[in-house]
Amino acid sequence: MEKSSNPQPKFDQASQSQALLNGIERIAGQYGQEMVLMEVCGTHTVSIFKAGIRSLLPKNVKLISGPGCPVCVTPNEYLDRAIAVSRLEDVIITTFGDMMRVPGTSSSLEREKTRGADVRVVYSSRDAFKIASRNPDKRVVFLGVGFETTAPTVASALKEARQENLANFSVLSAHKLVPPALELLARSPDLNVDGFICPGHVSTIIGLEPYQVLAQEHKIPCVIAGFEPMDVLQAIWLLLKQIKQGTHLVQNQYVRAVRPEGNPKAQTLIHEVFDVIDTRWRGIGVIPQSGLGIGKQYQEFDAERLIRVEVEASREPEGCLCGEVILGRIQPPACALFGGQCTPESPVGPCMVSSEGTCSAYFKYGQN
Repeated sequence: MEKSSNPQPKFDQASQSQALLNGIERIAGQYGQEMVLMEVCGTHTVSIFKAGIRSLLPKNVKLISGPGCPVCVTPNEYLDRAIAVSRLEDVIITTFGDMMRVPGTSSSLEREKTRGADVRVVYSSRDAFKIASRNPDKRVVFLGVGFETTAPTVASALKEARQENLANFSVLSAHKLVPPALELLARSPDLNVDGFICPGHVSTIIGLEPYQVLAQEHKIPCVIAGFEPMDVLQAIWLLLKQIKQGTHLVQNQYVRAVRPEGNPKAQTLIHEVFDVIDTRWRGIGVIPQSGLGIGKQYQEFDAERLIRVEVEASREPEGCLCGEVILGRIQPPACALFGGQCTPESPVGPCMVSSEGTCSAYFKYGQN
């Protein structure tokens, strides 16, 4: 085939990025006052640090990281229970890799594994289901840590376990819901967030409606964003436009993946298997109706109910300020442990362990 003599012009990402930055600079200059935007997704946090977006913004546009890392907001009391369960001889613990090195009160799953506990890293609840199928003489416990994105996959695994009568499979649930945490932050008198960059992955499940309370009742603009640097810049530009105009809407920048209604099938799965419960968030405390506990209809797969263990009194690592970082009150270097006693090789708190943690992202990218 003969090549076209008039090829289509290539998408000039650099020019588009500069145009967005120019637009951000123009709005910031016209507005004059400080504008504080919070991203509440660990993947956004990493993208922002990696691309150096903070350093490109006008001085009166401030980005802070919120509770967007599921491992980071999981409290020590949950981890201490998982560690206690791992010490039982007939149990196999299955977990995502980020949970392995998070320090509990006196141990970690990684440390228990070196002592002989059967702790295995998996990439999905389906992997844990398969391990249970191959080990009928063991109780296989999956650590259900995550937001609305992972909850439907766990619900699907539990439904399949019932269909297959897989009685040795169970889940220790620490699933959390993002919108209640954002509403708590919106009510916080000392945080003063002017706009939220809302999580793309979570929004593919829940859609736009759950954020409306932030925009309508709390008058805080929201933009759901994708994960490329260009997506984040566009979300910032859209938020600044709203702030300058005095509007407060929920906008969807990530239209290529997020539908207004979200994913109804996934939502149905969640509500079929889980009950919405009050739950504790590290650094925040108990947030009403912000967690997903395994419902009574699936209680035969609830590891917390099935496996009785003595759990030590939980406490946070001395000197660790993960809670303050999670709430966006401080940047990681404000913690005296950061970069010295606490590094990715020797973490003190979960924010330095998880690949989505703010401290980890700052250590890898934020100092350059």
